[in-house]
Amino acid sequence: QVQLVESGGGLVQAGGSLRLSCAASGRTFSSLAMAWFRQAPGKEREFVATINWRDVSTYYADSVKGRFTISRDNAKNTVYLQMNSLKPEDTAVYYCAAGGTYSTFVSRYAWWGQGTQVTVSS
Repeated sequence: QVQLVESGGGLVQAGGSLRLSCAASGRTFSSLAMAWFRQAPGKEREFVATINWRDVSTYYADSVKGRFTISRDNAKNTVYLQMNSLKPEDTAVYYCAAGGTYSTFVSRYAWWGQGTQVTVSS
C-alpha cells in the first residue's frame, strides 16, 4: 500500500509562483521514480517532470523547462514541484505519481495522488 497526497495548489496571477508538495507513505521511495503530471479540461494527462530518487536525476517537459524545478527530500518521503513564471496555459490539475521506472509516460507509474488544482489567471 502506497499513498500519495498532494498539496500547495491554488489560484495565482500570471508570472507568480507556487510550490506543490507530494507526501508519500506506506513504503520507502528511496529507489523509486517520482513524477508530476497535469491534466487540463478536455486534454490528456501530460508529463511535467520526473525525478529518480535512487540516481538523483531529473527530466522536464519542454513546456516547463527553465521555469519548474522538481526536487525531493528522501528523509520526509516528499517530492516537490517549484513552479515559477506561471502562465495561464499551466492551469490544470496536477498529479503526483510514483513507480519503479524513470519515465515520461503515464502507464509507467503505479501509484497516483488525488490531484491538486492550479489555476493561473491572465
